[in-house]
Amino acid sequence: MDAKATAAAIAVRDLVKRYKGVAAVDGISFALPSGSVTGLLGGNGAGKTTTIAMIMGLVTPTAGAVSVLGAAMPAQRYRVLHRMNFESPYVDMPMRLTVRQNLSVFAQLYGVADATERITQLASELELNEFLDRPTGKLSAGQKTRVSLAKSLLNEPEVLLLDEPTASLDPDTADWVRARLERYRKETGATILLASHNMNEVERLCERVIIMKRGRIEEDDAPEALLARHGRENLEEVFLDVARGRQAEAMR
Repeated sequence: MDAKATAAAIAVRDLVKRYKGVAAVDGISFALPSGSVTGLLGGNGAGKTTTIAMIMGLVTPTAGAVSVLGAAMPAQRYRVLHRMNFESPYVDMPMRLTVRQNLSVFAQLYGVADATERITQLASELELNEFLDRPTGKLSAGQKTRVSLAKSLLNEPEVLLLDEPTASLDPDTADWVRARLERYRKETGATILLASHNMNEVERLCERVIIMKRGRIEEDDAPEALLARHGRENLEEVFLDVARGRQAEAMR
């Protein structure tokens, strides 16, 4: 990778992933500077989740390269695992374990030095104390989301990957989650990549937006630049332009 990409917190070059000959991700490239917050948008099947999985080192690319904090993924994943983390409401924790037990297990996996102190701190910050010793399977959707967020912040990650972090949440809980993410980024300078279908969320949190369609990047710019280029009032309208192939019409 070039010097600019190498210095980025996340760098993706000519990334391809094929399943039985079908390209889920088809030759995408981008570099995310340290401390940036980027939205990764696209309809179902656009390639967002596969891209995140390759960035995490969970899926091996068919072609191309990924680096996170200077480590090649997935070969050097062991070098940076303790410096990154992931959150998604679609990934369940063991239901029979209590919240405290789950967080303790993940703290060990991420090499957290003083797990007990860190869990106590997060329980206070994220309002988990009332159900910290309750089985995770007995929690509401909103409570599970707060626990998932706590899990993602256990190791104070420098790179945080989020896949639909507020899906299926009521507006109040979703706003609560976004506020915590904003605070964490402000306090730590973490690099955040956010996959979301919630355009208001993306407009609030992200300074850059990458829109994928059929495994390829169709747009990559600041939200205000995308609005100006498409002549639209909000990101949802821009998203629909891209999804329905109306870029040319919108920019006439």
